[in-house]
Amino acid sequence: MSSICELILRFMALLLTLAAAIIIGVNKQTKFFPLQLTPAFPPVEVAARAKWHYLSALVYSLVANITASSYAAISTLIVLATRNGEAGFAQVITIFDATIVGLLFSANGAALAVGIIGYKGNSHLQWNKVCNVFDSFCDRVAISIVLSLVASFAFIALVALAVLSLQKRFATRT
Repeated sequence: MSSICELILRFMALLLTLAAAIIIGVNKQTKFFPLQLTPAFPPVEVAARAKWHYLSALVYSLVANITASSYAAISTLIVLATRNGEAGFAQVITIFDATIVGLLFSANGAALAVGIIGYKGNSHLQWNKVCNVFDSFCDRVAISIVLSLVASFAFIALVALAVLSLQKRFATRT
């Protein structure tokens, strides 16, 4: 039963991190603003763009989600190939699962911090909020962060399953 749960969690983490990476990777928005140079001339339309690669935290989030998604795919294949196999693989996979948890949480924290500044601004530093202008861009960033956070919890659940399995194994030995 736990191997079925593990496969479901791995597949869920794969899909969630892949979706989060795709949403960030295609995220961009362009807005046009009138710029009045002089009262004698009509306003000129100026384009302002928001793209994911303009913010290093979103680049980090994209790379972290691609890494987690790739790892989830590889680890799912390894788990399927070594069913009822060696315990050494399970321990290595658990260590990598915990590493991916840290990677995703750090990337989500960075993206969330930038997102909050974009949403609220920072009056102390004279940074204006931008999510009132680039609303759909910010909405997609928020969706990506939520998907990545849910994937993080799937990886945490995988680590918890491994720890419980290890505890059961040691409890039966004594």
